[in-house]
Amino acid sequence: MPQHSIHAVTAAAALVCLTAAGPTPGTPTPGTPPPGATTPAARFVPGPCPKPPEPIEALDGARCGRLEVPENRSRPGGRTIKLSVAVIPAVDPAKPAREPVVFMAGGPGADTFDDIPFLVDSGLNKDRELIIMAQRGNLYDEPNLACPEIDRFNGQAVGLGYDSDEAEQLILKAVKDCRGRLTAAGVDLDAYNTTENAADFADLRKALNIRQWNVYGYSYGSNLALTYLRLHPEGIRAFAIDSITPPQHVTLPWTWASTAEGIDNIIEACAAQPACKNRYPDFRRTLTEQVRRLEAQPLTLDVAPPGGGKPVKVVLDGGALLNLIVAFTPRPEDLPAALDELSRGNPERFAKARAAGSVQKTGEFAHGLTQSVVCGEWAPGHTPADVLNAGRKVYPAWPDTVLAEVPQLPFQYPACGIWNVRDRAAAQRLPTVSTVPALVISGTFDVKTGASWAKDVARNLSRSTSVLVPGIGHWVVPQSPCAQSVLASFFARPTAPDTGCVDDVEPKPFTIIPE
Repeated sequence: MPQHSIHAVTAAAALVCLTAAGPTPGTPTPGTPPPGATTPAARFVPGPCPKPPEPIEALDGARCGRLEVPENRSRPGGRTIKLSVAVIPAVDPAKPAREPVVFMAGGPGADTFDDIPFLVDSGLNKDRELIIMAQRGNLYDEPNLACPEIDRFNGQAVGLGYDSDEAEQLILKAVKDCRGRLTAAGVDLDAYNTTENAADFADLRKALNIRQWNVYGYSYGSNLALTYLRLHPEGIRAFAIDSITPPQHVTLPWTWASTAEGIDNIIEACAAQPACKNRYPDFRRTLTEQVRRLEAQPLTLDVAPPGGGKPVKVVLDGGALLNLIVAFTPRPEDLPAALDELSRGNPERFAKARAAGSVQKTGEFAHGLTQSVVCGEWAPGHTPADVLNAGRKVYPAWPDTVLAEVPQLPFQYPACGIWNVRDRAAAQRLPTVSTVPALVISGTFDVKTGASWAKDVARNLSRSTSVLVPGIGHWVVPQSPCAQSVLASFFARPTAPDTGCVDDVEPKPFTIIPE
């Protein structure tokens, strides 16, 4: 299954402190023009569909084109950017539902078109059109905020200590080089934010002459969707979010509580299965011991990537171990067995998973969008000390060198000092209050966006239905036939979805390796 989400490389222990200094009086909020100013109307220009390296069958019959919008709506007269769009027809063209579904992908920065096969396999276009738009700066857009410099670092990083000085120096150079290249090309990095992203989708609905549509977003896409619902509620018939990243709570320290919740749920699920409990009774202690051991004495190995090929050097330390778990490599049902093997001197599962990172697709992930969102919206108002304290709160026995790094976002604070975009925390960290029918989907094994954070979001959506799917991790719908059924029933009857299947869902049996 895909494991997209909040994943970029950047930031950390050394230490640029970003303080929350909101906009100065009289300065317009980014995404809105100043009084009396006008911005050109967005327009949709039909054109050919993107041609991914691996063909996507659903694009063969799609209507495609580009949405042209202002890069920065608060600066009238600025340049226009072009966002790739695909309208995928319903599988059953005889009786398609009237209102389409528009999808908001995770990341920020992930290739939206890469998600199409998972959406189609999940039935999103079974009886209605599915609309895909690459968020500003993504692959197939103009401009594309890819950072090959960061991709190349990611390939190197598997052979470095996760929080080593060398890794920090290399990633900060990659961030600096990418920023310099993008700004030299005229990119306004401040314009790549969630407010502008949301305005793009509002413009898309109007440009396509759609009276009403249904919204579905996951991970960062849920953050974007909630912002969109808050700022542009018109035209939304039904609103579904999956693996929730709540705008009012997302900060860099927040990631520690979210990660710990998912790991705790996996541990508790093992304890609830007699075979797992009997074979791995010390699952929690084993995890702590292995993080501590590897951080004190990292393993350096030559390992072939999972797909084969020449062995590569990998360094497996405590930070790398944690981040492999967050990335679900190995899968949650294999985690107790993998940790047990590691404790007995067999690191193969984790080492191969680490080696997989050496094979990078250069230029496909919009790290520039990631940096602008993270540095403008998630980093401000907190310090590296806050990250460390949040880590200590959930894992007091773990080494500080592991806890000082945001899971999946190492060295983020110094990287944000280099990226240097405007603080948008005050404009973005707001709850969404709405009466639009809503579906809120979470998985108990989600170690990226902990399931409990959805509760606060749902409380503000007065006509919402919450679904918690046991044993499923990040991005629930593609992994769960039950969640797919619930989502389909929600779009058919937004005020009365059928959630009955959830009661029968149980986590998969954990892998048991004989002693």
